[in-house]
Amino acid sequence: MKTKSYDFAAIGGGSAGFNAARVAVSLGLKTAIIDGARELGGLCILRGCMPSKTLLYMADVLHLAQKGKTFGLKIPSARADMKAIHARKRKIIAEFASYRQQALTSGKFDLIRAHARFVDAHTLELSNGTRVRAKHILIGTGSKVSVPPVPGLADVPYWTSDDVLDLDFIPKSVIVLGGGIVACELAQFLNRIGARVTLVQRSANILRDHSPAASTVVQQVFVDEGIELFAGTQLQRISHSRAGYEVEFVHDGKVVKRRAAHLFNALGREPNIAPLNLAAAGVTTRPSGQIVTNRWQQTSAPHIYAAGDCSGPVEIVHIAIQQGELAARHAAGVAKLKPVDYSLLLNVVFTDPQLATIGLLERELDERGTPYLTASYPFNDHGKSILMDANYGYVKVIAEPKRGRILGAEIVGKDAGELIHAFSGPLAMKATVFDLLRAPWYHPTLAEIITYPLEEIAEKIR
Repeated sequence: MKTKSYDFAAIGGGSAGFNAARVAVSLGLKTAIIDGARELGGLCILRGCMPSKTLLYMADVLHLAQKGKTFGLKIPSARADMKAIHARKRKIIAEFASYRQQALTSGKFDLIRAHARFVDAHTLELSNGTRVRAKHILIGTGSKVSVPPVPGLADVPYWTSDDVLDLDFIPKSVIVLGGGIVACELAQFLNRIGARVTLVQRSANILRDHSPAASTVVQQVFVDEGIELFAGTQLQRISHSRAGYEVEFVHDGKVVKRRAAHLFNALGREPNIAPLNLAAAGVTTRPSGQIVTNRWQQTSAPHIYAAGDCSGPVEIVHIAIQQGELAARHAAGVAKLKPVDYSLLLNVVFTDPQLATIGLLERELDERGTPYLTASYPFNDHGKSILMDANYGYVKVIAEPKRGRILGAEIVGKDAGELIHAFSGPLAMKATVFDLLRAPWYHPTLAEIITYPLEEIAEKIR
């Protein structure tokens, strides 16, 4: 069996693996990316961030057009043309994918189109019949849709996010299982294009990783827009017949049944590591399936690294890139490295209104026993948002109580994903509320709303 040798081999050519390989090559390591996926590009480009945000923006435009009367506009009708929407999405994604594929195939690293599994801690057996030996290996295999043990779920032909993102028709009715980011973003999309949507969430709130206050705002919008929403449920049974799907669950102590033409399983994702034979390499995992790593992205086998969705702690593209690049630099022996700083964690949910957070939030600070000041201001009392009829939500600032250093922020409201970046630089630079108040804020803008909680905290400190 033919064996190729490398200094650094990345399993998976997504955000983590591609960027790790790019950095490894720049540091003089003989490098390979091993990726056996049918299409090159990774989850974000092909089946995640980019196609979903393309569709969500089109649904936002449709929603605004349908609200024309609110703005004094005569728009006789506005409805989704799913064939045209699907074609536009495919064209845009093809351009993104082509650019990544060109970068993968024209890089100074080898691209090996095969699946890999560990034979031992330094050796990978490939599906093309060859082997790869490497001094350092990065696992960047991403995640896959999980199938929780709900009676009947594994036995029915449910949709995943892949199917929803590839729709070229408007479904009559859909039951969405789950209340996480993917479930919420795509449930609202389906509702806005004209499907009748029922969302069934097991936790007490949708978007349970965010604050109850923020998730409640999004939940209210969903209900106001016509989504039938059940939170705090216990799923009992799922069945499928020629007539469609039936989901049975307990809600408020009562058994509830709902039927729909389609079922969307959005109950979460899990690390895509099963085919790797990690035991042969001595790589340990958590009960969740995530690969255990230290602050340098090293696994329990120090020469093997992991980055991105397969290792966590979050499934966010820019974090996967940072982790992959850090792993490559550590493997190359670069001095004075700094680990990924999760106190700067930035997160955006692309519902409408959007929900965005950065830095340390109240729940984390309470758990640490860290004192803080907080202040918030609602969008329904701000000039620019009122004239935009964007009245849902608020902006909240969290700061250290003595000097007013910014610790974190939470925004749920119009364009929150853009507005949250007003805190990115200041947070990284350890700026205070007083620093931000010295900066100019133009009137009337959405961003100007941030000054109100800043001023309130400044007054508390003074």
